[in-house]
Amino acid sequence: MASMNDVLETLKGMRGTVHAFVLNDDCRSKIWDIEKEIKATLGIPVINKGVEECLHRKYVVCIIKKASFRPPPEPTVMLLTNTGVVLGEEILPPFKKKFLENVKEEYMWLSEEFVIYPERRGGNKEFFVMPPVSFPEVEDLGFKNVVSCSPSAPADMMLREMHGFQDDPKLASILIGFDCDEDIL
Repeated sequence: MASMNDVLETLKGMRGTVHAFVLNDDCRSKIWDIEKEIKATLGIPVINKGVEECLHRKYVVCIIKKASFRPPPEPTVMLLTNTGVVLGEEILPPFKKKFLENVKEEYMWLSEEFVIYPERRGGNKEFFVMPPVSFPEVEDLGFKNVVSCSPSAPADMMLREMHGFQDDPKLASILIGFDCDEDIL
């Protein structure tokens, strides 16, 4: 079984990583306190499912990254209805060509990276959801229930400040949570 040192060395070795560290319980608690207070955008609630799932894992590590870090393998933002209908989703540049080749319905770009599907219907409420995202590099080390996410802007800023990084818009954090039957700290 890989150790926590193996996890941190793998993460530190990834292009675009500035720093990687294990979150202690105090930091995890502060993130949750911030996340549960995040309010709606344009009247649409924001639910950071990724942070919620990540913080429920036995271990959580954080990466401080630059823009050169690899893109996430799945959308990190979706617009869903309360019945689970996807009304819109993030489409990042590396996946845009494949999306355009395979989409079979009407769509509109709200921004360079977000599409909405105007014909889709369902439910009576909408939510922006930040889902948990896979993190293959940690899965490849043999850990289970691996999820990653981006914390909200206030939690991201708190994480960077706690670890000695100035408020720099070129930096961002990613949380990676995972389980392991053994104690690896």
